[in-house]
Amino acid sequence: MAIGPLGVRSRQSALRPFALLVALLVTGCGGGSLEPLAPGDVILAFGDSLTEGVGASADTSYPARLAALSGHTVVNAGVSGETTAEGLERLPAVLDETDPGLMILLLGGNDILRNGSPTEAKRNLSRMIEMALERGVQVLLVGVPEKSLFSRSAPFYQELAEQHGVVLMDGMVASLLKKPAYKSDQVHLNTAGYREMAGRIHARLAEEGALR
Repeated sequence: MAIGPLGVRSRQSALRPFALLVALLVTGCGGGSLEPLAPGDVILAFGDSLTEGVGASADTSYPARLAALSGHTVVNAGVSGETTAEGLERLPAVLDETDPGLMILLLGGNDILRNGSPTEAKRNLSRMIEMALERGVQVLLVGVPEKSLFSRSAPFYQELAEQHGVVLMDGMVASLLKKPAYKSDQVHLNTAGYREMAGRIHARLAEEGALR
């Protein structure tokens, strides 16, 4: 699993807002919903324990698997136990350090498990999406299931996707956590589960046009 380069933003990064505008125009003509990533573009996997890979080894986390599938550097910026408030505080520095072309945002599970305010979680996630988009970074939002029965994603993920016009993977985490063969415990995946997660994310990114 490679870590993204540090330092000043590149000329390519400065052009991303314009490229995103072009991508939106293409989408209106029947293309995918995401701009194709250029060779060398970094993918930032930002989240909590499901991104860090708790329940499996570091080299079998979903970001490591996604890097192998996509051929892109995928930065694993997962912190186990993190809430959306903590993620919001951490994100600006991570964006500065990694300069990604796309961010996969999978956060909110700890807010839900700790009975935190859905309104606050939504507000924090909304600001994180805005931070990325303001820098020309595309966003793939991954929904986290509600605490009861892990049957579906919390409604505010769909609301956020519609509000900001970002791509949402709504039922993936819930479906994976329903299968004992994919779980290391009640809320984490095992090696097989993270492999499946990486495969589904890779397929969705390809479907939406980010990966060729």
